[in-house]
Amino acid sequence: MSKTNVGNFFEGYSIGQVLNHATPRTVTAADQSLYTALYGSRFALQSSDEFAKSLGYDRSPIDDMLAFHIVFGKTVPDISLNAVANLGYAEGTFLAPVFPGDTLSATSEVIGLKQNSNGKTGVLYVRTTGRNQRDEIVLSYVRWVMVRKGDLAAPTPKTCVPDLADAVTPENIKLAAGTDFSKADLMLSGSSHHWGDYKVGERIDHVDGMTVEEAEHQLATRLYQNTAKVHFNQHTEGAGRFGRRLIYGGHVISLARALSFNGLGNAYQIAAINGGRHVAPLFAGETVYAWSEVLDVAELEGRKDVGALRLRLVALKDQAGADFPGRNEDGKYHPSVILDFDYWALMPR
Repeated sequence: MSKTNVGNFFEGYSIGQVLNHATPRTVTAADQSLYTALYGSRFALQSSDEFAKSLGYDRSPIDDMLAFHIVFGKTVPDISLNAVANLGYAEGTFLAPVFPGDTLSATSEVIGLKQNSNGKTGVLYVRTTGRNQRDEIVLSYVRWVMVRKGDLAAPTPKTCVPDLADAVTPENIKLAAGTDFSKADLMLSGSSHHWGDYKVGERIDHVDGMTVEEAEHQLATRLYQNTAKVHFNQHTEGAGRFGRRLIYGGHVISLARALSFNGLGNAYQIAAINGGRHVAPLFAGETVYAWSEVLDVAELEGRKDVGALRLRLVALKDQAGADFPGRNEDGKYHPSVILDFDYWALMPR
C-alpha cells in the first residue's frame, strides 16, 4: 500500500461525500504581516489594533481573504491536487472574524458532479466550511473545479449540478457583535467616502498596477499550504497546456482587492462572496490592474452605523482599467480580463 498521496481523481467522488481536511492551522500576526508584504493591502481595520478597537473589536482581525486562502489551502490535497483549473465561487459567507492565535480547520461536502464531454475531466462542486478552535463557523463557500480522471474507462457519474443562489442576501450578512462603525476615523483610514457616497452603476478605476513575480506568487501559495501542482512544478506543467506554471487564482483576488483600496478605502471587510469566475490564467511577469462597479447598496437591519456595497471587482492583465474592459456586447470577455468577482463589502455610513 502506497504511503504517499497522489490526490483524488474525478471518478473517486460521490454526491454527499464529506472530506475532513488535514492540518489545522494556527494563524499568527506574522502571517498577516507576510500577507501585507505580498499584496500591499492598506485597509485600516486589518492594519491597526487601535483602529480596530475604536470600532469595537478586541484587536485587528486578519484579512478576510487570508482566512479564505488558508481554509482553501486545507482543501487542495483532497479536492484539487489533480485539478486542471479552479473555475468559480458562490454562496460565500464570512460569519466570524479571525484573529491571530485562532486555529482554522476545514471540511467539504461534495454537492455536484458533471463529467465533461471529452471524458478526461469533470467538474466537481463542493461546499467548504472553515471553523475555528471553538468549532464556530468562520466562513463557508461553494466552489467548482475541473478535475482530471485517473481512469478514463471509469463509468460516467450521474450529472448533478447544484442550484446555487445568484447572490447572498443582505439579511444573511453577519457583523461581529459589539462593533460600531460610526466610530471610524476616516482621516486614519485614508478615505473620506462613506457608504452613502456610492451609487449603483458607478465604476471606479483603481488606477494602480502590480506586476507579479515568480517567487512571490509561489511564496504566497505556500503561505496557504496550497499544494496544487499547477502552481509549482515547471517540470510537469511546462509540458502542459500553457507551458508554464499557473498563478493561483486566489493570488489574483488578493491583488485586485488590495488595488481596490484606491477608491474603496473604507470598504474594510468582505462580508460575502456572491460569485466569482477565473476568466483567464495569469503568469509571472504580467501586470494586474483592477476596476470595480457598484452593483447594489443595502442597509443592514438594526444598523445605522454601517451599510453594505455589492461590488463587482474585475482584474485585468497588462491593461489599465480606465476604459473598464469587461464583457463585450456578444457576452465574451475582453482578452485582458482574468477575474470577475462579485462580493459584498461593509462600509461606515
